[in-house]
Amino acid sequence: MRLYRQRLLSSGQLRRLADHRYSCSSASFLDAALQPWWCWLVARLPLWLAPNLITCLGLAVNVFTTLLLVWYTPDAKSEAPRWTYALCGLGLFIYQSLDAIDGKQARRTGTSSPLGELFDHGCDSISTVFVALSACAAVQLGQYPTWMFFQCFCAMTLFYCAHWQTYVSGTLKFGKVDVTEAQFAIIAIQMVSAIFGSNIWLTSLTKSIELRYLLGLMTVICSSYSLFSIFSVILRGGVGKNGSTVAGTSVLSPVIPFSMVIVPAFIIYQKSESLVYENHPCLYIIAFGMVAAKVTNRLVVSHMTKSEMEYFDWSLMGPAMLFLNQYFNNAIPEYYVLWMCLIWVAVDLIRYSCQICLEICEYLKIKLFHIPYPPPMIKNNTSQTNVSTTVIEKNGTNTRSRLRSRKSQNLMKIVDTDSSQDEDMTPLIHSSK
Repeated sequence: MRLYRQRLLSSGQLRRLADHRYSCSSASFLDAALQPWWCWLVARLPLWLAPNLITCLGLAVNVFTTLLLVWYTPDAKSEAPRWTYALCGLGLFIYQSLDAIDGKQARRTGTSSPLGELFDHGCDSISTVFVALSACAAVQLGQYPTWMFFQCFCAMTLFYCAHWQTYVSGTLKFGKVDVTEAQFAIIAIQMVSAIFGSNIWLTSLTKSIELRYLLGLMTVICSSYSLFSIFSVILRGGVGKNGSTVAGTSVLSPVIPFSMVIVPAFIIYQKSESLVYENHPCLYIIAFGMVAAKVTNRLVVSHMTKSEMEYFDWSLMGPAMLFLNQYFNNAIPEYYVLWMCLIWVAVDLIRYSCQICLEICEYLKIKLFHIPYPPPMIKNNTSQTNVSTTVIEKNGTNTRSRLRSRKSQNLMKIVDTDSSQDEDMTPLIHSSK
């Protein structure tokens, strides 16, 4: 069933997407250290479990635990029950682990496809908003609205710029300290708040410096380093003709769509007479975060289909509601308009994501949350074993016991398809399925 009158992807885009191959490089410290845990975990999963379902489950856990925390501190200024911080940290750990093994499960079951990569990054774009928001709530950053605005939109910007770099160079690159390290730092923050209470972050190190200032300092240092690395790749030129992007467009063109999210968000925040952001920071961040996620998803689609990214997006109508309402002297209370904005952008994001997945599934003849069982890899190995059995028995050159041994070895290889060192060293938190 189509959710749009016309298709979102042309036949040419679908052909290029089908030919797309995931390219990624990473030097992350934690990715390498966590490989044994991820390999152990994926080996415990049933072979009928679809990789995309693993990704979706992890996202659902992360979003639910963050919303539970936000329920108790919607302004991010007060202390929530300690168990909510512990649950939020656990939810992020579960999301991180499941997000790391979805690609392993896809390779393990022989169901890797470009749709898996797109689905993975799409869920990550949404999770980024809630992870950043949970960290701010854990240290009561709502008491400093501008600082909280910077923290959350900095996370969204870094995620977008990472895929902007991919759109230019064709390869998703991660440094020694990157996404995995940031996620575990936020888990540590949640655990500290759970054990000592979030008021611990208000402890004064000096007369004018609180403990939570370290979070801002760490953000500035890490984001500056990441942005420097990203833009050094972007400004060096792309892999397209004459140094263009993979789609042959200007390497600077992706700055326009995202600026249409950041700039209105800041202007509306500054011009609000009812202080809509200061009074409802979590709601405001989620609303604009969904717009940022939609724009980021379109950038990922443009990269994978090697096509030009359009500047206008229907999700921008959400911020336009707030802007026009301010222009007409708040004819409708801004709080209600903010809710209408959130509903609009959330529905638009879900509608777009579903339509894209439907079109890709139809073209590749696959299903989003279901894989054939036994998986194709097991079917192929089983049929090959049966053929070998027939030939050997006819020739009389082997015994049944040896055949059973070979079949066992084949199945053991299927269970652990990530045994090669090169594959295990890839940044599996962003691995393609």
